[in-house]
Amino acid sequence: MHMTAAEAMRALEAMGTAQNRKIYARHGVPEKQFGVSFANLGKPAKQIKTDHVLAGQLWATGNADARLLATMIADPALTAEKQLRTWIKDSTYYVLADAVSKFASRTKHARACMDRWIASKEEFTAAAGWTLVAIFSGDPSIPDAYFAERVSKAERNIPTAKNRTKHAMNMALIGIGLRNAKLKKQVLAAAKRIGPVEVNHGETGCKTPEIASYIAKTEAYRARKKSV
Repeated sequence: MHMTAAEAMRALEAMGTAQNRKIYARHGVPEKQFGVSFANLGKPAKQIKTDHVLAGQLWATGNADARLLATMIADPALTAEKQLRTWIKDSTYYVLADAVSKFASRTKHARACMDRWIASKEEFTAAAGWTLVAIFSGDPSIPDAYFAERVSKAERNIPTAKNRTKHAMNMALIGIGLRNAKLKKQVLAAAKRIGPVEVNHGETGCKTPEIASYIAKTEAYRARKKSV
């Protein structure tokens, strides 16, 4: 279904609520938002499916909900690396940085972005890079050596990393630890040396999971599912 930018913005505005705006503000989402729930964001995304031009127009509005929708309808095949650089630079809060990293993972530039972004000094750009590491941690086409290096890098840098970067590094370590027994051993040893990872989640109920117990819990869950 084709939708103009004006129609999409009207649809988003109609779905926004004051309560959601209040909740999202606690998660760092800026004032320029309608407060559309993620469940409701999926409705126009399903209707539109893929519209790369509209995605660019929505991004240009600067509206938080419009930008999240843009990441859902943009065409990965038509996305240039330059566009991803712009999008991640504009992502000054973790909700959007996460959405951009998930979208970037579907493009041919994913690996280049992953390596470049984790080296960034910008909190949310680096966090997006580490989110990509977590996303690709189960990809068998990437050698174990790549992830072993990322474990060492995370261990070196996590104590001094910025808040959300630290959280993303923690999640990447969990993802790598779940990849196989050898990397799990390396991750658990690193986690022991790192100690508890303290992340300020502000006035939210979010928490950064403890690496060893989260890996154990996930493995137990996977084993249960497999036995059913």
